[in-house]
Amino acid sequence: MDWRTTSQTDSPLFGRLDGIQSVLDPHSPQAEAILSLGNWIFAGGTLIFIMVMSLLAFAILSRRRHTPLRSTTFIAILGFVFPAVTLGVLMVFTIIVSLRISEAPGEDALRIHVTGHMWWWEVVYEGPDGQPVETANELHLPQGRPVVITVTTSDVIHSFWIPGLAGKIDMVPGHVNTVSFTPTKRGLMRGQCAEFCGAQHAKMAFYAVVEPQERFEEWLARQASPAREPIVDLHEAGRTAFLEQGCGSCHAVRGLPGAEGEIGPDLTHVGSRLSLGAGWLDGSVGNLAGWIASAQHIKPGNRMPSFDRMDGPTLRALAAWLESLE
Repeated sequence: MDWRTTSQTDSPLFGRLDGIQSVLDPHSPQAEAILSLGNWIFAGGTLIFIMVMSLLAFAILSRRRHTPLRSTTFIAILGFVFPAVTLGVLMVFTIIVSLRISEAPGEDALRIHVTGHMWWWEVVYEGPDGQPVETANELHLPQGRPVVITVTTSDVIHSFWIPGLAGKIDMVPGHVNTVSFTPTKRGLMRGQCAEFCGAQHAKMAFYAVVEPQERFEEWLARQASPAREPIVDLHEAGRTAFLEQGCGSCHAVRGLPGAEGEIGPDLTHVGSRLSLGAGWLDGSVGNLAGWIASAQHIKPGNRMPSFDRMDGPTLRALAAWLESLE
């Protein structure tokens, strides 16, 4: 199934921008509560603003002609009581919503651990056999099942945020924070780092795919398996190039001896991902080749060097093999 066509909205990579990264299109009860709170705060703020501006205009235009309205009672009611009551109501509503969205999930909740790096996301699931399953820059979530995501970072402060599913939460070095929610609508959403984390902060995004429980379990089982063996000579040549170029020193490909790196994203199933470069490029063989040859041009300052010294046939074979890793 192509999530790019089944989602309610589309992504900036694939066409339209509306909705896929918007707090105005909630896909969980928690996001709906945050949207409701935002609307009430906006309404309350607008009411106070209109009141203050009206009084200011009245004071300028009337001057001393309306002495009764200059009494202490009048000032106390409109200058203190009204804003205090309005802000007090909003504060109580905020506390109620905060308690609601922070309720502990049940024991059957799916638990995921996300680590922020400059500039990509490491994502670890608990696999079908209890062993950790690592992927990167993409989340798959089961529809209707509570999800608990614990986050931290390996370098600077980041912020994990999927506007359509939950509020943002900071990722702090040496500290673990938690966010929980229950996706209720299937489809494709986009997340974004919400804390400035360096020159490529704007290019630190990811995709979240909400799908039925059965499809999620099938996806997780595939992710838990080792990389598939090459089926054509081109893929065999690409795998050989991967090892000869030293890519395995930074990237892991499970099932491939010599590819146990931990610096960069796990590439065991990179061909199944929707994007490259942390949500920045569409996932395709052409973009894979472009990223390998020009990583520093596409995202300057990331830890992967540009392999522009590689000849064309070798580059195409390497990109084709990586794309075959679904």
